[in-house]
Formats: sequence, structure tokens, C-alpha cells
Amino acid sequence: VQLQACGGGLVQPGGSLRLSCATSGITSAYYYIGWFRQAPGKEREWVSCITVSRSDDSAYYADSVKGRFTISGDNAKNTVYLEMNSLTPEDTAHCYCAFNPQGYPSIAAGTYTFWGQGTLVTVSS
Repeated sequence: VQLQACGGGLVQPGGSLRLSCATSGITSAYYYIGWFRQAPGKEREWVSCITVSRSDDSAYYADSVKGRFTISGDNAKNTVYLEMNSLTPEDTAHCYCAFNPQGYPSIAAGTYTFWGQGTLVTVSS
């Protein structure tokens, strides 16, 4: 399993970015893709996750991003997106996507067995 995250960059407060996580090598029919982030000097934080199956696209969000971030999946492209709006300097972090083979959503990093490399999101004026 491989995950490739991209889309980070520098954005002004109040701006938006869309992160992409391209996946390959996944043979499970039902799994979750999650996004985590790690701000400088802080622990890794779960942000959001989504099921990936043909019959379900349930999405989950951390309270800190609910209403501002939207996670979505494109099964045909094997890609999961994280649309981030109303960004603040507190959203500055390395962002990672990860693969959870379990049949339930999880905020625990240990549930995720494969990780993509980070993509840096910097919110600054």
C-alpha cells in the first residue's frame, strides 16, 4: 500500500487549500483513509477520516476543523481529498494521509498501518 499526499503550500489567513491523497496497492473493499497533522512542537493530531467503499462515504471530523474542512473520495481515481477553508495560523502543520484497514473510523494513529509523506500547510500573512 502506498499513499502520496500533496497540495500543501502557503496561504493567507482566511484562505483555502485542497490536499490530495493518491492511494495504490489497496485490495480491501472497505477501509478508511484518514488525515492527521502535526504542528511545530505539538503532537500528531487526527483531523478527519472517510470510509472508502462503493456503498458508503461516511466522513468524520475533529471538532477543531468541523464546518471548515471537508473530506471526500474519488473511487475512480483512488484519491481522497481534504478541502480546507477559513484557514488560520493555528492550522499550520505538516499534514499526512494514512490507511486504516479496520472496519471502523478511528482517531488513533496506531490504527493506521500505512502513511504517506507529509505535505506542509503554512497559514501566514
